Order: sequence, then structure tokens, then C-alpha cells
Amino acid sequence: MTSTRRARGALIAATVVLVVGGCSSDAGTDDAAGSSTATTTSAPATATGPIGAGCAQLQVDPAAAATLPAGTALAAVPLLSTLASVVGTANLTAALDAQTEITVLAPANAAFDAVPADQLNALVADLPRLTSLLQHHVISGRLSPDELVGEHTTLLGDTVTVTGSADAPVVSADQTVLGAVDATVVCGNVQIANATVYVVDQVLSPEA
Repeated sequence: MTSTRRARGALIAATVVLVVGGCSSDAGTDDAAGSSTATTTSAPATATGPIGAGCAQLQVDPAAAATLPAGTALAAVPLLSTLASVVGTANLTAALDAQTEITVLAPANAAFDAVPADQLNALVADLPRLTSLLQHHVISGRLSPDELVGEHTTLLGDTVTVTGSADAPVVSADQTVLGAVDATVVCGNVQIANATVYVVDQVLSPEA
């Protein structure tokens, strides 16, 4: 009888140890989970649509624009009709259409209008110079607003430096044709078939 009682006592003790041990393990897991939750931080939000106060000026259906490659898309956007014209003059429309995954810093009509007529006419008449200037406005790879700020190599092989913030990118005045005021984004992060477009309010100038 004594032996049987001792066996039962040992079994009960073992059971208690197992139950307590299990509860201790669960509590540790809960604490770890709580600690993980407390220290987790959200990733910065990335803009997924167009940015800029002038996006209404595009006057184009985003869904329709998304199906067009860069060279063709320029002609479909009234705000970029001058750019489309000079791209055509330089015979670069097909070349832009053939590019894959690029970012275009596209000067709005007002950017070209700000350049004195004689200076602009001389630029358009000089095909090698015009070609270089247009290639300077194109960067390899699609850049989101938070990726645009920084230094980038253009299709011309030189660099363009973008400062400011993701929601207000800026290209300094010394990198523009006029050299008078900074270039700012009118409307950006516009997605088309093979490019991300940022409409800017100044014509940019290649490195000397």
C-alpha cells in the first residue's frame, strides 16, 4: 500500500511540474510576442499615384496614358506639346518608345516658352545639341518620388541631381537652360507604358 501511494505521489508531482512548465513557456512566448509588437515600426509610405499641384493640367486619361510608350505619350498630353514637337524634330520619338523602364523629366510648354525665342530657335536648329539636351532629361529605371531625390546618370551619360523631398523634388537653377530659378515638379509619378514621367517647369541643361 505504501509503495502504491508513493507511486501515485510521484505521478502527481510530475504532472504538476509539466503543467507549471507549460504555463511558464506560454507566458514567455506571450511576452516575446508583446515585445515584438511593441518595437515594430511601419515602413514609410510611398506615393502610388501622381504628385504635384499641377496634375489637373495634364488633361489626359491616366488609364489611356498608361498604355502609351514615352515618345507617343508626349504627343497625347497637351501640356507637353512643345516637348513632343522637339522630340519629333530630333527624330527621337521611336527611340523613346523603344526604351524600357525609364524616368522622363519632361519640360512643360511653359518651360520652353520661358526660353528666349532666338535661343530656343538656335537650340532646335542644332540637331546634335538638341539631341544631347533631350537625352539629358531621361534616366534609366523607373524612379518613385522617394527614389527621385539624389544623383542620377542620364541617357546622355552625364548626371542630374535632384534635391528637395519626395513630395516636392527640385532641380537647382544652375542645372537649367536659363539658370535663373530652380526647376520644380508640376506633376510627377505619372505612369505610362515604359516610363515614369515627372513634368517640370524648366528646361534642364546638360553638364558643360
